[in-house]
Amino acid sequence: MAKANIIGLGRSGIAAARVLKRDGWDVVLSDRANNESLQAMGKPLEKEDIQLDLGHRLTLDSDDLPQLIVVSPGVPWDLPALVQAREKGVDVIGELELAWRYLKSTPWVGITGTNGKTTTTALINAIFRSAGLNALACGNIGYAACELVLQNQSFDWIIAEISSYQIESSPELAPKIGLWTTFTPDHLSRHKTLENYYNIKASLLKRSKLQIFNGDDSHLASVGQQEWNDAYWTSVQGKDQLLCEPAKGVYLQDNWVCAFGELILPINLFKMVGRHNQQNLLMATAAARLAKIDKKSITDAIATFSGVSHRLERICTIKGVDFINDSKATNYDAAAVGLASVSSPAILIAGGEAKEGDDSQWIAEIKEKAATVLLIGEAASAFAEQFKKSGYHDYEIVETMAIAVKRGLELAPEKGAKVVLLSPACASFDQYQSFEHRGDDFRALSLALL
Repeated sequence: MAKANIIGLGRSGIAAARVLKRDGWDVVLSDRANNESLQAMGKPLEKEDIQLDLGHRLTLDSDDLPQLIVVSPGVPWDLPALVQAREKGVDVIGELELAWRYLKSTPWVGITGTNGKTTTTALINAIFRSAGLNALACGNIGYAACELVLQNQSFDWIIAEISSYQIESSPELAPKIGLWTTFTPDHLSRHKTLENYYNIKASLLKRSKLQIFNGDDSHLASVGQQEWNDAYWTSVQGKDQLLCEPAKGVYLQDNWVCAFGELILPINLFKMVGRHNQQNLLMATAAARLAKIDKKSITDAIATFSGVSHRLERICTIKGVDFINDSKATNYDAAAVGLASVSSPAILIAGGEAKEGDDSQWIAEIKEKAATVLLIGEAASAFAEQFKKSGYHDYEIVETMAIAVKRGLELAPEKGAKVVLLSPACASFDQYQSFEHRGDDFRALSLALL
């Protein structure tokens, strides 16, 4: 019996293990952590004859090598054991690549980018479903991709939000339509250089049959005409700013969304705030038209689309103060966009597990729009030092979300603030299991103040 090792006991790892077990593989699912939560998650798998190995790192026995290793998205691609496995000829792939092997007869839309990909993915999924298509979102949003394999159904399209980690471990994944939303420094602790990060993202687009790019992103625009001269481009600044002929562009013109030279819908039907979200809409419209979806289906979906959880999500209003959850802003650029999109002055909750990157634009936005910054998590002290160096002094280190939410409501009248915004500019793993877990905590704490 062929042997497979799955690394990472999460939703994607569990789905991958079940797919392979169903097909007759001898499956071992391992995770370096071992706690009550993981043990509870693993109990049903043991009944399915999937072996669990908790609290141990992967090691290779030269006399009993697995034929396949499947890694979950958060597992570093350069782990010594994975490098060694590849050197020994073991097939090492990501969970998304495993799903692709089963589902590649279905056309995929693959969405990547530093920021904007979740909203763009959700918009595309809403439009495709409005058109009556059997299309589901997976990857970093919705289902784990291997959960779609387990559904044993025929899909019209698969809409996949794909991170750089997932691209790195999916060398054959080739969408019919590939989108690149934005490109700014992120995940450099894993990818080491901006060039490596760019090349990983670019590899997915190069394998895509049709390519859509955000022409308002300065980095993508700077390389666009040389490297991507046959692509479709979008711009919120009108057709004169397109990096392609209007017949291959999607743009805003006189408050209308125009696609490939045709009026699609008035922009005022779109409820989400911010120019960045208008850009996300243009990219979603481009994908829909390339998939031959009619204008009415696009318009119907956009008119009822209210946004995605954890991205500028209004939770409640208390004493005239809006509590807004932007937990998905896990880097400086996303957090700067979040702060720019709300009313000022705002009380900002920031901090968590810091990432590498340029914080200058974020701090400039804070100086302009934040009445106070409430700092939580591991990054709190480092952020305080950065603020002091830049001449910004209106901050407090409060450490936890519970204190920050309560303190935000207390300070709002004094500061004249109408918004308490969670937009952390950090990963969540110092205090939470995920950005969703962090956002859910903010939601619960905010609603408890009502």
